[in-house]
Amino acid sequence: MDPFTLFALASGAVNAVKKGCQLYKEIKGVAGDVKGVLKDLDEQFFKKYPGGTAPKAVIQQFNDEKKRIKELGEKNPDDVYAELGEQLGAYYENYAKCKAIFLAEEKHAEDFYDGDVSVGKRALQRVLMRKKLEAMGVELREVMVYQSPPELGALYTEVSEMMDKITAEQEKAVAKHMAEEAKIRARNRKRMKMWKENAIWGLVMLFIFISIGCMFAWLVNDRAKKYPHLGDEWIPKTEKQRKIDSAGYRYTGR
Repeated sequence: MDPFTLFALASGAVNAVKKGCQLYKEIKGVAGDVKGVLKDLDEQFFKKYPGGTAPKAVIQQFNDEKKRIKELGEKNPDDVYAELGEQLGAYYENYAKCKAIFLAEEKHAEDFYDGDVSVGKRALQRVLMRKKLEAMGVELREVMVYQSPPELGALYTEVSEMMDKITAEQEKAVAKHMAEEAKIRARNRKRMKMWKENAIWGLVMLFIFISIGCMFAWLVNDRAKKYPHLGDEWIPKTEKQRKIDSAGYRYTGR
């Protein structure tokens, strides 16, 4: 898979993890005490707006927040936790594949890359994407370890340690796959070169044969004009054939 696609998948996984962490914190914040949270919200609202005399936009916002809290109370934090684990794994998996492809391209640039983008620009793209991926990893650590409940920090540590082992295996697998693709491309280039050479030689031979044929045709035509008694065949008539032709055909019967 192209590293740009892998990068996009990794970026999407990071965004999903950040949103999931925020959702998890909110669910944990209201878990088991939805009524208490709604009560506090009512008290704050009516304290600021006695008798509920607030602008329509504020009232709508207040009602939307109460609805959101009720929905959070119905969500299961374990489902969000599981989804966070999957998205975190998706980030590390795509990051590992990107890293493996980058390493393979750097070691065998002349074999592995023959696209439209220049080698220098491709190298710059690798550097920028690697830095962005590393920055995403730092951001994930900050969000999950330092800005989320402890269990999410533990999840981050567990997945990170597991993915460190998988990354090494992934690098070997991607390097092997790219090496096989490079061999196939090399064979195809060799085969294409051979076909082109054979086609060129075939055209050269065809041109030679046509030239020789045209030359003989010209010679025969020129001979027929200058020496009509020799005939207009490829091989001139012999003296015997000319005598027979000049004598004509005589029917002698049985």
